[in-house]
Amino acid sequence: MTGLLFLPVVLSLIVLGAHFLREGNLIMVAVALVIIGLVFVRRRWAAYTVQTALLLGAAEWVRTLVERVAARFEAGQPVLRLVLILGGVALVTALSTLVFRTARLKRWYEHS
Repeated sequence: MTGLLFLPVVLSLIVLGAHFLREGNLIMVAVALVIIGLVFVRRRWAAYTVQTALLLGAAEWVRTLVERVAARFEAGQPVLRLVLILGGVALVTALSTLVFRTARLKRWYEHS
């Protein structure tokens, strides 16, 4: 059951890594992979690091959203679908931090 709690966290980090890969930022792809590994390190510092990475990832999605909306406005293209998709991805990434507040994961990281 604990593994299922990690699912939104790991999926958010995979999507973030794919975003960095598409942008050609291989260093950040490697960072995303390392953070995925940290999910399974049963230490409090690891949990805090993963949560921080997720919040920074959500901020990256918002930055990307603003950048792409500006480009689409300039080109006279519609933006609603872009806002809904990237806004949703940013929201899911940020909300993934909440799984660390569950009793099960608090116990998981306390037994270190």
